[in-house]
Amino acid sequence: MGKNGYLPLFETRPARGLVFFRSYAASIFIGICFICFHRVSYFPVTERWVWVGMFVAELWFSFYFFITVIVKWNPVFRSTFKDRLSSRYEEEELPGVDIFVCTADPRLEPPTMVVSTVLSVMAYDYPPHKLSVYLSDDGCSDLTFYALLEASVFAQLWLPFCRKLKVEPTSPEAYFQTTPEPVDDAFMANEWLIIKKTYEDMKIRIESMTRLGKVPADIRKEHKGFDEWDFVVSRHDHPSILQILIDGRGPNAIDIEGKALPTLVYLAREKRPQIHHNFKAGALNALIRISSRISNAPFVLNVDCDMHSNNSKAIRDALCFFLDEENGREIGYVQYPQTFGNLTKNEIYGSLRVVMKLELAGFDGNGGPCYIGTGCVHRRESLCRMKYSKELVVEWKAMKYDRKIIEKASSIEGNCKALASCTYEENTPWGKEMGVKYGCVVEDILTGICIQSRGWRSVFLTPQREAFLGMVPTTLLDTLVQHKRWAEGDFQIFLSKLCPFVYGCQNMPLKLQLSYCIYLLWVPNCFATLYYVFVPSFCLLKGISLFPKISSSWGIPYLYVIVVHRVHSLVEFVWLGGTVRGWLNEQRMWMFKRTTSYFFAAIDNILKLCGFSKSAFIITGKVADDDVNRRYKQESMEFGTSSPMFTALATLALFNLFGLVVVGTNKAINDDARIKVFDIFGFQILLCCVLVFVNLPIYQGMFFRKDSGKIPASVTLRSIAFALLASTLAMY
Repeated sequence: MGKNGYLPLFETRPARGLVFFRSYAASIFIGICFICFHRVSYFPVTERWVWVGMFVAELWFSFYFFITVIVKWNPVFRSTFKDRLSSRYEEEELPGVDIFVCTADPRLEPPTMVVSTVLSVMAYDYPPHKLSVYLSDDGCSDLTFYALLEASVFAQLWLPFCRKLKVEPTSPEAYFQTTPEPVDDAFMANEWLIIKKTYEDMKIRIESMTRLGKVPADIRKEHKGFDEWDFVVSRHDHPSILQILIDGRGPNAIDIEGKALPTLVYLAREKRPQIHHNFKAGALNALIRISSRISNAPFVLNVDCDMHSNNSKAIRDALCFFLDEENGREIGYVQYPQTFGNLTKNEIYGSLRVVMKLELAGFDGNGGPCYIGTGCVHRRESLCRMKYSKELVVEWKAMKYDRKIIEKASSIEGNCKALASCTYEENTPWGKEMGVKYGCVVEDILTGICIQSRGWRSVFLTPQREAFLGMVPTTLLDTLVQHKRWAEGDFQIFLSKLCPFVYGCQNMPLKLQLSYCIYLLWVPNCFATLYYVFVPSFCLLKGISLFPKISSSWGIPYLYVIVVHRVHSLVEFVWLGGTVRGWLNEQRMWMFKRTTSYFFAAIDNILKLCGFSKSAFIITGKVADDDVNRRYKQESMEFGTSSPMFTALATLALFNLFGLVVVGTNKAINDDARIKVFDIFGFQILLCCVLVFVNLPIYQGMFFRKDSGKIPASVTLRSIAFALLASTLAMY
């Protein structure tokens, strides 16, 4: 019970097994001390720079392990009491919520997927007239507008159906794919079939229009909104387009049962070729301004267009934090984990499982999770540069609408277009002190840091039923490029004046500032990892030992740290719901990202510092052809195209394979020689074996696969040439 005698709306509990984790971390720390002592005490007379390089790499790994321990030292998990929220607040007393959905390209983000996400958030278990859904279309596509228009009609059937059957998930696409027809009630079964048929018909119409590439003239005449496209030159050159498809304030905004519908708004902000539009951050800021004029709800949920609602009570969960009488006032945002619905059983390209289920909970224990750009409910004031103070009193209770329109929708549309113009933000605080931050490709992390630096707390919530389900990339290249963008932006923040150690030093606890380093320092990880992947094999070919002998007791700390660290990683991954093969795939992707994504991100950051490059926002594709999807479901790694990243991966894989083959054929001639070589170079040989095992999909893609997803011959030939050149230099 709270200080004032009321029951709290949420509770916080520490993670289990902390004694085990802390004991493990302490033992690893002791092992690291022994390794450092060995490196300093047994400094070689010759080849000292190679030894120094190994020591520096190990010091970096030790530092990063220290940061990881800080993040995982005190994770907390939260749960809510929605029944107390319902008993404390009547439906009409609950605050309004604005929901932002962002899309940017109908070719990469199909309109059917976008409207399924929109319908899923419209169907929340929440008073519908308190919901306002805004779709930002940065592609300015009349195809997306047509799809949203179709969805606004289908919502009149879908929302009553969701209420009646308590549908979960509320995305029609996901629901009809995962839920069988009800058989115990003939009436409901018939209604189920009708709704499914209606949805499939709508989907066919949208997909047909998408394949056609344009909206026919006869359909354009059915809604005045299509007239706006008469002034569109291209997706990068057009005026603001704002259409209120459902005006939730009006008496006509009702479904087939006469219940209110949420407000539904389409926005394509103005773009001109000569003016930078700031990507997703610019779209979100335009939505913040537009929504403040139309609905002005005190709380804002933003989701990506591929991340549909999977839990219809997610908004009520979030409000349990904001409306808590004792601690709610200090909370700036509630972050849900990013989870995915299209993962394979063994998560071939990784899944961010540990990040989303444990590390963000560790952030919460250290002061609050970072903002990850989707699945987050914000307090509007926290986005509008307001600083938190204990004296701050925010009036969140929304106005009770009497269903009479104060201002006509057409009038609002005309008046609000200026708020989405490309020149509106000139000489204003938008993007700097107000709204989502500009100047970084990971605007979400940067915005979260700024909110926390103004004194607001954030909380992390993992409900029993996942709040949202998104889509992971289905090819290796898409995954690596996505992580390159994240790593590049994170390191850019670390080098800027908005680094947590500078900008957040007054209001962010030190442990939270350090926690951010686990992501902000992804880029420097590449150098230590590349050194460990390349140099031990290079020195193996030259006959230079970099580790203690197998027979030496100094090998025990190395063996202990490596084995125990990896075993703990495996136990942690499986405890969080993964599989052993999934963990192996996670380790593989860990190495692939560090040797390619983070390395190329480092190059881009250097080029930016020298003024030779600018930030670019790359949209991850949400569609793939049938062959790619089939191979993804079979967990066959997808290469298929030529990329410098694949050349780097294949070169490193072949170099380690050549090193192992050369040592096996030239050194181990007889038993005595084999024993002597393994005693001196045992750790390097074992490291080389591990790297060859990790790279098995690379070898398969180069030499054994015949499908279109194999590594292109040009990449294979280049990689063989580079690996042979490196091997020759090492041997001669």
